[in-house]
Amino acid sequence: MPRRQNHKLCIREKCHQARYELQSHRGVQPAAVMEELPSTSSHLEDNSQSSSATVSNSTFQGSSEAPSTTSTFSTTSDTTSDEEDTSQDEEDSRSSDVSSSTENTYSDTLNSMTSLLEEFLLHKYKMKQPIMKEDMLMIIHPKYHNRFAEILKTASEHIEAVFAVDLKEVDSTIHSYDLVSKLNLPNNGRVWDGRGLPKTGLLMTVLGVIFVKGNCAAEEDIWKFLNMMRVYAGRKHFIYGEPRKLITKDFVTMKYLEYRQVANSDPPCYEFLWGPRAHVETSKMKVLEFLAKVNDTVPGAFSSQYEEALRDEEERARATVPARPGTTLTSRHVPWPGPAASPTPTEDQDF
Repeated sequence: MPRRQNHKLCIREKCHQARYELQSHRGVQPAAVMEELPSTSSHLEDNSQSSSATVSNSTFQGSSEAPSTTSTFSTTSDTTSDEEDTSQDEEDSRSSDVSSSTENTYSDTLNSMTSLLEEFLLHKYKMKQPIMKEDMLMIIHPKYHNRFAEILKTASEHIEAVFAVDLKEVDSTIHSYDLVSKLNLPNNGRVWDGRGLPKTGLLMTVLGVIFVKGNCAAEEDIWKFLNMMRVYAGRKHFIYGEPRKLITKDFVTMKYLEYRQVANSDPPCYEFLWGPRAHVETSKMKVLEFLAKVNDTVPGAFSSQYEEALRDEEERARATVPARPGTTLTSRHVPWPGPAASPTPTEDQDF
């Protein structure tokens, strides 16, 4: 067998191995579970009911009109014309069905190739291997090579919304790419040494919940939300390992989160805040944009949080403007907390 075909089969086999990982995590992300996210379904339902009522009312009014007094006579030519119209309608209907079926098949094929490419990209990330355009084209049927840019864009957006990593071109001359963590977590988002999938998505989600909850979230609220993602404290997760340790110890040690006891709570209750490193490496707007992608909406859907994020952006912009001579510029600058070190896992981990 030619070397190129062997290479192609090898790539497809690696994609198959990664399929379970991505499909499992797809079922993890909730579509719109933030209580603060305005639901558009009620508006759509109201509009639908309003439209239905309008149509029904119009039909009723039309049916209540007085019948026409004009006499109508049936003729042979009229009958023939009706039959021809019926035949033409049936033919048009069949053509429409065939066209619709073809479009659905084409769309399904594109979705399948997008899913396969997502799995391939994640496999390359997990194995710490370069992502080459040449290899990606082998995943896609030659018939759809002209849609490569579109397929790659969709696949990378899906991965970004789940794992909080961006697809970036590393070398334009050889068309090599890499998935880069949105935050400077150790080992490019893997947190622990070795291979594995990114943990950045979990951290961005926790930061988002903290922000939406008023910049301070009770531990109970954090786990309530994560449970919707099928992430449970004390239960080993195939991507995140033991989530409680990752959130309350590792992310806290790296200063992305602050975990503290609520004052005068008995029994003790705990809450989360953004740590100093989170303030430096990301912003409320970036976290809100990530939440919006997870929920398939826009940042403005979080109305009050969006306004706060805009104010935060303005403050950051003012803080970066050099002060004119004779003036003093005040800002809420957060000092750089230093490089984050990889936490030492309690056991051999490869998530």
